[in-house]
Amino acid sequence: MSYKILYAEDEPFLAQIVCDNLKGKGYEVFLATDGEQAINLFQQIKLDLCLLDIMMPLKDGYMLAEDIRKLDKGIPIIFLSAKSLDEDVVKGFKTGGNDYLKKPFSIVELLVRIEALLSRYGNTQQPAGPQKQYEFGHCSLDTVNQQLKTSTATYDLSYKEAALLSLLLQYKNAVLERQEALIKIWGDDSIYNTNSMNVFINHLRKMLKDEPDIQIMSIRSIGYKLLC
Repeated sequence: MSYKILYAEDEPFLAQIVCDNLKGKGYEVFLATDGEQAINLFQQIKLDLCLLDIMMPLKDGYMLAEDIRKLDKGIPIIFLSAKSLDEDVVKGFKTGGNDYLKKPFSIVELLVRIEALLSRYGNTQQPAGPQKQYEFGHCSLDTVNQQLKTSTATYDLSYKEAALLSLLLQYKNAVLERQEALIKIWGDDSIYNTNSMNVFINHLRKMLKDEPDIQIMSIRSIGYKLLC
């Protein structure tokens, strides 16, 4: 089976290089040069993965990802962008991204990340998980709708936030090794992904800060433990 990839990129030279390499690996590529064209293609074609530039005409990549997530919560999305600040990366994940690759990037690395995401989430409509609903303390996690309810607020989570909290809950009161979380959620345990996971752990801690019976502990050089 040939996987179908939506590629949204307005820089012609880069688009040609990426398209040629993807097609050379057997992927069927649908190129859009602006955000409006991209969402129109998404609505017309049954796709397996999306590659999204952020700075595009008519509709930027963040807005495009949000529109895609309204139509399909499960399709893998990789952002490819020159925007490299931490807040740019976090916004990418918040708006629905599964991965974020900073320009300039290696074609080899892009292909590996695509293969990793397709092997985990390709042709599924929802991220797989052992449970759809978790109850802990005075909180609940809905992994299908990616929503966390605490005693004081309700939070809409990014895919990675929901996946990470779900994994922590599977290891409740035991140690979740950092490498396992990185491989299962990010696809590899690179320094970049390690830093990204640390950012997401801090986000979860902030959401749970008003829950005195719940704590995410850092276990030095090993991983994390959710106490509840």
